[in-house]
Amino acid sequence: MNILWLAQNRPDNISIGRQILAEHLRQNGFDVTLSSTTPKAVATEATRLRSYDLIIGTTRAGAIAGMVLKRLGNLPLVVDNIDPIRQFEEQSPLLAPPVRVLENRALRVADHVLYVYPEEEDRIGKYASSYSQTDFGVEYDMFANPDPDSIQRASSRFDSLDLNDNVAIYVGGLDPIYHIEEMIKSMEYLDDWSLVIIGTGSLNEFTRTAAEQMENVEFLGTVPHEDVPGYLHLSDVGLCLVDDARTLKVLEYMAAGLPVVQLDGEARERFDSFLNFCTRDSEAISLAIKDSREINAHGQLKDIAARYRWENIAEDYVHAIEIII
Repeated sequence: MNILWLAQNRPDNISIGRQILAEHLRQNGFDVTLSSTTPKAVATEATRLRSYDLIIGTTRAGAIAGMVLKRLGNLPLVVDNIDPIRQFEEQSPLLAPPVRVLENRALRVADHVLYVYPEEEDRIGKYASSYSQTDFGVEYDMFANPDPDSIQRASSRFDSLDLNDNVAIYVGGLDPIYHIEEMIKSMEYLDDWSLVIIGTGSLNEFTRTAAEQMENVEFLGTVPHEDVPGYLHLSDVGLCLVDDARTLKVLEYMAAGLPVVQLDGEARERFDSFLNFCTRDSEAISLAIKDSREINAHGQLKDIAARYRWENIAEDYVHAIEIII
């Protein structure tokens, strides 16, 4: 079976979950073409629809474009709903109303919908005729037992920096939703710590400038995904300052056995006492970072992460395809 997967248009090495799932589907015998959902790419794929047997469209643009291509090619459609509409409404209030309408239409015409966030169930149940819940995953073995070459490359990079003995690390998007500014400001209270930031986003320039001005902040930009386990292996605490119970970076930190500082909120119910929660106040973040060194839950964190291996998550997608065919 030939599948066209319209994924989110993201920078390389950022949010690569769809790439990983596509590879697992290939290992299950499917021929998957993964395409970023840009106008040019969608126009190109519209001329190739006879080559495909099924379309997967990831929120938001991928689901909407998938709806259009489904009608053009008379192909079955799986909507891959991985972000709650609430987040988009908070980030883009002017665009959100028409996008919500279009996405609701995509849910209605989809042959099956896979969704991650429980808060989306009511909306999806209102429009979709067939749906099931899935989750985000982690390349567990890659992070739990990092390749020595990955550790060596990260070590060489760290050796070129003037780092303190204690290292907090953040890997992910550099956007206001992740409270990057508050994270960086927290380092004013942590003279004996260094903060290493890996990623890209709308706050790139802010982050770069802050790293130039602060001795204990280092901004590495993006790095190859296969090197991230090495950087985590050499760090002491992982940071995730977003009110979200389902983030890939937290699973990666946990698989690496790193103590995690997470913004208090939805994640508390899911991970309870295994993470160190804080408010968005910079001083509170600094205290949580200090306290995290006292958490001795290395094995428990890895055990939790092991439940969310990508190969297990891929089974949800295989099942959805089997439902349709």
